[in-house]
Amino acid sequence: MIPFSNRFHGHSSLNYVYKNGQAVRNRSVTIKYVANKHRDKSRIAVVISKKTLKSAVRRNLIRRRIYEYVRLKIPDLKAVYDIAIIVTSSDFINLSHTEMSQQIDQLFFSARIIPKNKSIKTTPKES
Repeated sequence: MIPFSNRFHGHSSLNYVYKNGQAVRNRSVTIKYVANKHRDKSRIAVVISKKTLKSAVRRNLIRRRIYEYVRLKIPDLKAVYDIAIIVTSSDFINLSHTEMSQQIDQLFFSARIIPKNKSIKTTPKES
């Protein structure tokens, strides 16, 4: 889970990202982002509609997986951003960790939020 300081608080700030943010899409995920010069840390929200996935348990599972992946990417962000990751397909729950990370990485790279030469291990260490 990402730290409390990197989460959105209230709907008005998320609405600002929806209205003024730029969007990058693929078939199952959309990222809306906007630079925020008024903060010192980036904020991230993961949004999954009930229309996309009916089960709250599955929505929360996807949300936790994405938050954990993004937690490892926060230090690599180029600047301070407000980012909304919107899951638009129920097929996202069937993706493996590597497929999920590749899709989100590709969106971050195409949005130029994270430089392409940054490669980070996102799998937990096995002991």
